[in-house]
Amino acid sequence: MSAATAGELAAQVRGGQLRAVDAVQAALDRIKATEPRVNAFTAVLTERALKRAALIDKHERRARMPLAGVPFAVKNLFDVAGLATLAGSKIEATAAPAARDAVLVRRLESAGAVLVGALNMDEYAYGFTTENTHYGPTRNPHDGTRISGGSSGGSAAAVAAGQVPLTLGSDTNGSIRVPASLCGTFGLKPTFGRLPRTGSYPFVASLDHLGPFARSVSDLALAYDAMQGADAADPACAQRGLEPVTPLLAQGVGGLRIGVLGGWFREMAQPEALAAVDAVAQALGVTRLVEWPEVARARAAAFLITAAEGATLHLSDLRTRAQDFDPMTRERFLANALIPAAWLVQSQRLRHWFARRVAKSFETVDLLIAPATPCVAPAIGTEWLDVAGQRLPARASMGLLTQPVSCIGLPVATVPLWGLSASAPHMPIGVQLIAAPWREDLCLRAAAHLEQLGLVHAPVARVL
Repeated sequence: MSAATAGELAAQVRGGQLRAVDAVQAALDRIKATEPRVNAFTAVLTERALKRAALIDKHERRARMPLAGVPFAVKNLFDVAGLATLAGSKIEATAAPAARDAVLVRRLESAGAVLVGALNMDEYAYGFTTENTHYGPTRNPHDGTRISGGSSGGSAAAVAAGQVPLTLGSDTNGSIRVPASLCGTFGLKPTFGRLPRTGSYPFVASLDHLGPFARSVSDLALAYDAMQGADAADPACAQRGLEPVTPLLAQGVGGLRIGVLGGWFREMAQPEALAAVDAVAQALGVTRLVEWPEVARARAAAFLITAAEGATLHLSDLRTRAQDFDPMTRERFLANALIPAAWLVQSQRLRHWFARRVAKSFETVDLLIAPATPCVAPAIGTEWLDVAGQRLPARASMGLLTQPVSCIGLPVATVPLWGLSASAPHMPIGVQLIAAPWREDLCLRAAAHLEQLGLVHAPVARVL
């Protein structure tokens, strides 16, 4: 049961071969059996989930629900009715429970999916490792001594461990793509403004995205299609019509102009990350190299925007409850509160300039390939990484290759490859498939093609 994809489960429920209640109970049993070694969940909603599944089994529309009976879970910055929206923090645990579910949770449940719980994350989404001091680290299901990535580490780990076939996370600077890479799952960061964030706890409003994790590309597409649609309560959510991508997956990559991102994206990658990109490029027949200008400065701009906006959001608590912050975020938030306004203005100018220059590159290519992380998952507690001949802080550096992409809102699908690290051949590493704004279909078409070739896949971990 745990190895089944969301699409497979839904087909069985729709066809009457499997009850939704049994699908959900199997997920709950898997969670119970594996949680002591993974620590992906901060709340398991047993009663709610079984009640919802029973309703689906009786529902006359069940045969038309694309996600009928599919268990899913969400990063604990999504509102879930009756739960405090933790956002990985101790402070929010004392807040009033959410009155209703987040918009994307409601949309998935309208498609027949069943929410089974909330997932661990870095406090206030400010991290790349999910080494949460309050709730404990989420461990990589493929090697429990290693990080799961972050800040959506619980979301990636729950899928990789076979606890649920589908989860939701958020991505501000790489928080879907980094854990997808390190845990060996598929992940989708849609275009900024594509999916509404209504009912989610913000980190950086000008950079935050929401999106799914899954063990197959078709599951990503099913979830994405179920969640599409504008929402007036999120001012950043573009008023665009539905553009289903599921029917397009079989189109492959014929006719697509594809390039490999060079420069920064090769300089800041270790051998296994370069090998992953080269394997994808070879499979797609890509020889074109594309370089974006001033990538390092674009990443620095994203860093400053994140720091300034994130600290401003928490100023009140920093003044009165600093001791209740996770030590891994507290000092950064305090320092970031002192960033001069002029730095923020200059960062936004650079970000918009960079976006215009990158847009020019999409006049000659349709899709770009880049590594998702500099390396495979390091050990929990790792402080430093050696990258490009430099000794860099490990936690911040896991986003070296994702921040320049998300700061300008491009859609990205992350696909996992295996066996490329000489020192850790059992660990996965991901590749970003990047398209121009609003072209999630191209990212997912290429991902589906690579999956069909057998180059990328997301097996259920043995939970080491």
